[in-house]
Amino acid sequence: MVEKKRIVIAEDQRIVRKGLCSLLTLGDEFEIVGEAEDGLDAVRCVQKSKPDLVLLDLSMPRLNGIAAIQEIKKQYPETKILALTVHDSDEHILAAFQAGADGYCLKDATHAELLTSIRSVLSGQTYLSPDVSKKVLEGYLEGQKALKPASSWDTLTQREKEVLKLVGEGYKTKEIADCLCISWKTVQKHRANVMDKLNLHTASALTAYAIEKGLVSK
Repeated sequence: MVEKKRIVIAEDQRIVRKGLCSLLTLGDEFEIVGEAEDGLDAVRCVQKSKPDLVLLDLSMPRLNGIAAIQEIKKQYPETKILALTVHDSDEHILAAFQAGADGYCLKDATHAELLTSIRSVLSGQTYLSPDVSKKVLEGYLEGQKALKPASSWDTLTQREKEVLKLVGEGYKTKEIADCLCISWKTVQKHRANVMDKLNLHTASALTAYAIEKGLVSK
């Protein structure tokens, strides 16, 4: 008997997460060994269960999907990661692969496409949804991204984006420090850098910007 592939599902919407669990356990191919409702839980779940693959949403509370991908790959580089998301923008696609994702699948994919994407990534291939592959071919492979001037958003480091997300979600300085395992002084420094780079000077302005960038749900 072929050993089942072990999968962790990281998705903040419970109904979607449970639906994916049910869908992937219909046959004898996969075993769900963990579920996470935010990016921080996803990292911890991988640490505990050591899965073959993580099926991971990009928009999640606390630690977003991009940051979670980076942390998982840093700790467990052999673990495959398939981003499953509604975002089809160049920015999200590039960020996911730069963080270490092995595949990128849109949430409106069919059951058959989802299975194909999972099998492809598990076999060592890089998977990209057909609906977004055209964007890559017409954009990044032609070097168009490099020709665009850097925006204020592009100047933020990954850690600054993580802090911005948590500020947008209403977390206080100490809570952010605890979540990211850094000192509150470091959080203040990152927040000050974000405000300076974006020319935004209030928490409400930061929250509005985080929502605009898709870091926080409306």
